[in-house]
Amino acid sequence: MIANMAALGAALCWAAGGLIAIGPVRVLGSIAFNRLRLTIVGSGLLLAATLMGGWHTLDTGAVLTLALSGLLGIVMGDMALFWSLSRLGPRRNVVIYAANAPLTALLAYALLGEALGPWTVIGVALVTMGVMLAVALRSGSTHSWEAVQGSLVAGVSVCLVAAVGQAAGSIIAKPVMAAGADPVASAAVRVTTAALMFTLIGTLSALRSGGAAAAAGLFRLPPGLTPRLALQVAGNGLIGVGLGMTLLLVGLANGNAGVVATLSALSPVLILPMIWILTGQRPAAGAWIGAAVAVAGVALIVNR
Repeated sequence: MIANMAALGAALCWAAGGLIAIGPVRVLGSIAFNRLRLTIVGSGLLLAATLMGGWHTLDTGAVLTLALSGLLGIVMGDMALFWSLSRLGPRRNVVIYAANAPLTALLAYALLGEALGPWTVIGVALVTMGVMLAVALRSGSTHSWEAVQGSLVAGVSVCLVAAVGQAAGSIIAKPVMAAGADPVASAAVRVTTAALMFTLIGTLSALRSGGAAAAAGLFRLPPGLTPRLALQVAGNGLIGVGLGMTLLLVGLANGNAGVVATLSALSPVLILPMIWILTGQRPAAGAWIGAAVAVAGVALIVNR
């Protein structure tokens, strides 16, 4: 139950964080936004882990394992996800990315020997199907975001790479968490590794395109960053990355990786009532059908 509640809490944090992120991403761009929020959250988690004394639960091997988990799950996963987002649009991207849940379950079975009971398998399938339906049937929008840019096959393939990266990151972190690693310290390692890697990638890219002056600009505040936007970036990072990732790691420490990944993938469903409350626009009936299917899957998993 601890694992299930932690995974659902992570999904709720990611849903709320996604809404907070809309404004800053549009102004700053996804790369600058991601680098800034990971730097803020990584600093906060490092301080929290130090004050809470969680570092003693991690040895060198655990740190290296968690760093690799961060590289695959956050760096590779996010870079591939943002690339495919620009090609497929947000709706198709989320539908395909939802495949990370069953992929995690398969990898957990193959690599960790974590088997699922028949009712749990049905529950995982229903949740995944429900998330996909909720997003796919959310609206019949003809907005320009819905247009495919470039190759559809390339967009789908890269989005699947993002799903594999997320799944692999969870599987790699699972044994460390199950061995008793502190979730806050573990999250600090993963996020800080990702922040450093994004900074390195940005620096190398800037050096290649604009020289030392352009690279130095990466270490200044992004243009257009107002105090309001800075608070939104920090809020998204603390809720969506800091708390959300910590809860995900708590779930991995206490439960089956496939189940945790499936429940934490409910963000697109949980965001539906939030959008309704904030915008006053009721989601389409098809989205609610998908949400109902996902809820039925959650009920099977939780009450298995």
